[in-house]
Amino acid sequence: MFIYEHDQWPNFTYDELKISSLLETCHIEQGRLLSKMELLGLSEKQDKVVSTITSDIMKSSEIEGYILNKDQVRSSIARRLGIQAGGLVSSARDIDAIVEMMLDATQNYEQPLTEERLFGWHASLFPTGYSGMYKIDVAQYRENPMQVVSGGIGQEKVHYQAPEPQRVPLEMKNFLEWFNSSSGDSLIKSAIAHLWFVTIHPFDDGNGRITRTISDMLLCRSDRTSLRFYSMSNQIMTDRNHYYEILEQIQKGDLDITTWIEWFLSCILKAIQNSYNDAELVLKKYNYLNSIKTVPLNERQSMMITKLLDSSWFGVLNTSKWAKIAKCSTDTALRDITGLLEKGILEKDPASGGRSTNYKIKI
Repeated sequence: MFIYEHDQWPNFTYDELKISSLLETCHIEQGRLLSKMELLGLSEKQDKVVSTITSDIMKSSEIEGYILNKDQVRSSIARRLGIQAGGLVSSARDIDAIVEMMLDATQNYEQPLTEERLFGWHASLFPTGYSGMYKIDVAQYRENPMQVVSGGIGQEKVHYQAPEPQRVPLEMKNFLEWFNSSSGDSLIKSAIAHLWFVTIHPFDDGNGRITRTISDMLLCRSDRTSLRFYSMSNQIMTDRNHYYEILEQIQKGDLDITTWIEWFLSCILKAIQNSYNDAELVLKKYNYLNSIKTVPLNERQSMMITKLLDSSWFGVLNTSKWAKIAKCSTDTALRDITGLLEKGILEKDPASGGRSTNYKIKI
């Protein structure tokens, strides 16, 4: 028996007392993150927004097995937000369409969610009318049965069977009326909307990506800003197996969705906390670069300091690594490093020495 087959569907219930502490923590962490972001400069804040939306789009597609070009996604977002950034590349039509869907949801989060808007999002995911090699119904509700199946031919396992297609219009009418009502905490509403929409599974394909877009729209309402600083899809991707397991469990259960809401809020909390830690690193880098802006540096030194402060830096720094990254000789690399040692910007790693001397930023 699937959840939508219960007589009281879709009157979900949950234990408010059981989730209250987690919900409160999420709201506190939301406030901490937004306050931290206010300390960043405009360019750093814009970069964080572009990076977050890029991650959201990339990971939401990756959950469904679609791998997008990161540079194209990032460039498309930056152009549509009017952000001047270096290294922008041209983007494919299908990527531009996906970006437009996400930006419509997050930049216009206060606007009602309508059938017309959903159909536009669906059309943006499938501009050719095909999903892979298969033609699908685009910008309209599905007219065929829908099953979530795994396993090879002859060994199929049905994880979920969605409501019959003739039920979908009324199911979506009820969903949209609830969604556009003003009642309820937006974080709880995001969790319920996610489960409700993906349970209806109203389209031939793309339901998961539109589900996560709807969740992001409600997270914007909760944050009360169109600026995205944390990625729910990125967090779901790190726990993708559990994501599918708990969805299957809830969709085959009763209308008490406490377990789902707990899992969903835990994902939000992790996403916010990860973003807060990233913001602290960005702020640390911003403050440090600001503190040495009067120190005379050549182009290679400036570039390498920026790289060393980046969270993606991996491994140790030595003259050969400097020479390789900065595209210079080892003698030039040694002079650059010596200059930074004298200025107190770099220091020797005490655990190294001789020909194997390593260096690190002195903060």
